[in-house]
Amino acid sequence: MKQPSKKDYVWTTPTSADYFPLMKTTYLLILIALVGMGSLGCGSSPKTEMVRQGYPGHWWQAIEGDAASWEISPDDAEEGEVILSKRNELGILSNFAPTPFEFEGKKYASLEGFWQSMKYPEDQEDPRSKYKGWPYTRAEVEQLVAFKAKRAGDFGSKAMKALGIDWVSYKGERMPYRTSEKGKHYQLIRRAMLAKLNQNTEVKEVLLKTTGLRLKPDHEQSDHAPPAWRYYKIWEEIRDDLLRRHQ
Repeated sequence: MKQPSKKDYVWTTPTSADYFPLMKTTYLLILIALVGMGSLGCGSSPKTEMVRQGYPGHWWQAIEGDAASWEISPDDAEEGEVILSKRNELGILSNFAPTPFEFEGKKYASLEGFWQSMKYPEDQEDPRSKYKGWPYTRAEVEQLVAFKAKRAGDFGSKAMKALGIDWVSYKGERMPYRTSEKGKHYQLIRRAMLAKLNQNTEVKEVLLKTTGLRLKPDHEQSDHAPPAWRYYKIWEEIRDDLLRRHQ
């Protein structure tokens, strides 16, 4: 057997070439660790956390393709929020949804139809009847849904502005259209929403599934919008009332 020579025991100072493979491996391990930590961080993002709590993941799914100019994407929701997007089942809570209901002796095709009809003349004595070109009667608007009802209401708003009118009416009673108070108009809308809820089982089911979340509209709305316009906040109040009654 060959005996080790003295040369074999001589210590030589390592060069950078000797360290490079080790440094390269170390950097690679650090990079892998950092990526892993980042993945864990993403996994605990608010939206993922919501899914873990039992909410359907598609409630926060980004819109594929081009969104409408007015539309807020579901994935734009902040922590603890959900967008009432018309692209999934949450859209049934929108005023646009075709959820027929009967309210104080009359039938309406949607909450939007009910809402926008209040801008229309009630009879020939109504000062709004002086405006020419109304595309529908009040009764016809009550049977409209979605964007068709909204466009009918846009015409109503145009007529109101031209006539210098700042009120809407219901059963002959005039109510301020833009007010920061939760007055008669607000209470009327809330009662109509309750009728929609109680006469459409799916509406109540979907609303209760949102328990624990703040509801947001799928369209831009001013922070100064009247309470009666904030249907999403009214739904939150109704939902919380339902939960309190069943505690």
